[in-house]
Amino acid sequence: MKHLVVIFMLIALSLSVSAKIITGGVEISVQEAQNQVVETIPNSFDFNIIRNNFIDSNRVENLTKLLQGYTEEKDRTLGYFSDGSYAVNYKSNPKQVFYYSNNGILTHTEIRTGLNYPYKTYKYSATGELVNMGLRVAEDETFIFDKKGNLLAHWIGNKCYDENKNIIMTRRIEK
Repeated sequence: MKHLVVIFMLIALSLSVSAKIITGGVEISVQEAQNQVVETIPNSFDFNIIRNNFIDSNRVENLTKLLQGYTEEKDRTLGYFSDGSYAVNYKSNPKQVFYYSNNGILTHTEIRTGLNYPYKTYKYSATGELVNMGLRVAEDETFIFDKKGNLLAHWIGNKCYDENKNIIMTRRIEK
């Protein structure tokens, strides 16, 4: 079974992200993915979300847990990225994700439209500007588009690829 998964991943990685059909855990056309995320861009943004979470009050604890390899806490899920930034998703509000620089300052916030796959995500800067949109098609696969709907990246597992199949970022995924 592991061999089939490895073979599948090798095939998926060999396909271009910019092809008309993008293949990973699912098969979906770029146009269909674009249409899905662009059709429901939220009209407004609640700046209180940024104001209330601008500084990660749990920074030291969050970074310590991440460095120890823990990503699941009783009240939150943590994610760590290769650029030193990290994400916090509180279980009390699972449709909201906060992204912080390594010094604990909010860089982005993400709003999820649902929790069952596929669902859409809308990522905003700390000033409330829409930065990108995503279509999360599986637990470990997401397509990312800029605010005009152009394909930016494709996450498969712990690696993020650009349209030329170059790895542009990694993340730690614990299961």
